[in-house]
Amino acid sequence: MPRIIPVDFEGPHKTAICSIRETVFVQEQGVPAELEYDGLDASAMHVLACVDDQPVGTGRILSDGHIGRIAVLNSHRGQGIGAGTVQALTEQAAAAGHQRVYLGAQLHATGFYKRLGFAPYGETFMDAGIEHIHMEKHL
Repeated sequence: MPRIIPVDFEGPHKTAICSIRETVFVQEQGVPAELEYDGLDASAMHVLACVDDQPVGTGRILSDGHIGRIAVLNSHRGQGIGAGTVQALTEQAAAAGHQRVYLGAQLHATGFYKRLGFAPYGETFMDAGIEHIHMEKHL
């Protein structure tokens, strides 16, 4: 079972967070590194998912309730780690008093987020060359 813990980006877990995101977004999906690292990480709340003390997933939430950078290494997908990561971030948002959380979902992932209680809104849009749609969940 994965262990999902809140971590500081600027702390000792920064290397693991960056490594996971580099693998998933930059290498697998072709997102340019300059887009992946948008300058918002230092002010975001992050979580790190670990299996047998090995970091395998990560995600962040910004102060306005925007969830993003959900990434799970390919070797550990389909095991509930992504869902647990989103749930942990949602719980952080609720504890901080947010009434809703929102995200930009890659179109192929909308079913995943719908199963977690998110609903799409607005038009599709391109981000880093990948089609997305806004989704939200009221807490």
